[in-house]
Amino acid sequence: MSLRFPVPWRALATATLCCLPLLGQADDRSMRDALHAARAGDWHKIDEAAIAGHELAGYVAYHRLRNRLPDAEPRSVLNFIERYADAPLAGWMRGQAIDRYGDAGRHADLLEVADGEPEGTARRCHYYTALLDRDPAMAAEGGRRLWRVGHSQPEACDSLFNTLRARGAIDEQRIWERQMLAWQAGENGLATYLGGLLGSRWQTARQAMARVQADDTAITRVSPCIGPECRGSGPFFAAAMHGHVRADTEQALRAWRRIAPQLNIAAEHRRAIEHDLIFYSLVRDVYGHRDWVDATLPQLADPDLLELRVRTALADRDWRGVLDWIQRLPDENRRDERWQYWQARALERLGDADAAERAYAAAATERSFYGFAAADRLGRDYSLNMERNSVDSADRERVSRWPAVRRTEALLRINEPGLAASEWYMAVRRASPRDARALGDYAHRRGWNARLVQTTIVGQLWDALEWRFPEAYRGDFLEWGRRTGVDPYLLMGIARRESAYNPEALSPAGARGLMQLMPATATQLSRQLGIPDPGAYGILDPQTNIRLGSTYIRDMLERYRGNRLAATAAYNAGPSRVDRWLRGSATVPFDLFVESIPFRETRHYVQAVLTYRAIFESLANGGNSEGVSMLTQAEKTARYDSSLLARQ
Repeated sequence: MSLRFPVPWRALATATLCCLPLLGQADDRSMRDALHAARAGDWHKIDEAAIAGHELAGYVAYHRLRNRLPDAEPRSVLNFIERYADAPLAGWMRGQAIDRYGDAGRHADLLEVADGEPEGTARRCHYYTALLDRDPAMAAEGGRRLWRVGHSQPEACDSLFNTLRARGAIDEQRIWERQMLAWQAGENGLATYLGGLLGSRWQTARQAMARVQADDTAITRVSPCIGPECRGSGPFFAAAMHGHVRADTEQALRAWRRIAPQLNIAAEHRRAIEHDLIFYSLVRDVYGHRDWVDATLPQLADPDLLELRVRTALADRDWRGVLDWIQRLPDENRRDERWQYWQARALERLGDADAAERAYAAAATERSFYGFAAADRLGRDYSLNMERNSVDSADRERVSRWPAVRRTEALLRINEPGLAASEWYMAVRRASPRDARALGDYAHRRGWNARLVQTTIVGQLWDALEWRFPEAYRGDFLEWGRRTGVDPYLLMGIARRESAYNPEALSPAGARGLMQLMPATATQLSRQLGIPDPGAYGILDPQTNIRLGSTYIRDMLERYRGNRLAATAAYNAGPSRVDRWLRGSATVPFDLFVESIPFRETRHYVQAVLTYRAIFESLANGGNSEGVSMLTQAEKTARYDSSLLARQ
């Protein structure tokens, strides 16, 4: 580990550096130079006297000891881990030692520094390789878990797997099972390699696999007995049906109903096949086999499938079915405000107003999209369930002296925000609820808005709404909301959901900044506004990002006649998809439209953003939700179909 991280806190670090005393600046400069030299292995450039006693001296010591591995003795590693037990350095050093000792074959040393099974596949393989002679049974058990995946594993696993195969702990049955997993995952190269490890007893099984690979429908014509003593049947049919269901669900379901009575396979394989069949039958509206789905689903008792079945009943406007399937949910799921709300809606439609009101009231106690929607149905203010943040001066003083806090501050001063984040969040994870609140207070007073939001998540401070939804960039949101005519609280809700208020957030897809704009979208919006293209880095500027994001959501609002629900969905999924959903939709109210959004991510995104905007508005109102509405009356009563499109 080189201890190099993305730099989402550069502005904070710069702001901190500008305010340091001169002596601190000198010490920090020496520390910064020493850390850079340590990373490069330029030990002669390190001024040991200048960094002695510095809060971050351990970071240089980390690189020095890491550089000595695997020759360093385990006792040196354990002493380092003990000395820096309250810092991320301890865990990083343990991991590095496992890697280096494992690569060097120093198994006894590895086991001395390991603290049980490590995290990470390569390290686990090193760990169980080290146990092959000391505890063969444990090594075999752990190695088989690592083996049973449908993708290639790191080279660190090769020695472990080869030894277990040589000892018979991984036999041909397990090779076949893994080959089926690889086939199911589309890892054809791995599947071919594994097939080459099988003996002649598996020849007919390999032929059956090739036959079904060439023609999905051949699954009804192969023998129900696959492999020696039929022990390969379960993995084979699970893998074969997996692909068949995705290619043609209706045909696959007909095939399964034909062959299922003949198969003697393990319950786990039968369950996996039927799970796929039910899921895709419901998602793809395969109605011809609905009786089979409804008869089989209760036997699986899978909460996700049961919730999907409720959603299909909602799409069918089958209100009696909605009630029946909600009642089949596990107690924990059934008590969720989402299903309390839909139970109320079904009861209302079926004429039981008193029971509906009770269910709405139960849902309305929660701070969520459906909790707020239930409160709207009852004409009540929203239940914010908000805790006021109160930390006394003694706790503030105590936390400010914590070594982890001092290291965080020092890392920010030398422009190492990624390391600072690691220090901070480890401190929050280890903190008691009281101390986590004190750390949240510290982040709030320091103006670390993005870190503050993450602190509430790591510390599970769910009701600390003023911290979870800070006033960061409020002036910019209000200004660009006014200029573009966009609800500023909607802008805040989008930014909170998109980046958790991290102005330099970068997504894996390349979206950037507070409102997570793609550079190409920023270029297009800049041309539209007649301003210079900010480029990939200029888009990280909060004002620029908010301006462009506000313009984009304004365009979406114009596209959907000012409807914030549809515009929010388009911000996440793209307008072409939302257009298609609206054109393909029967006329439905807002709640049924939200629940019918086919993308889980977008469905949750819309609910979160609209909930967040109501919270931001309530906080602007002093934490009072009186007069706050998640949606306008027009948005609640709109027809969610093609009539919502401004351009037909």
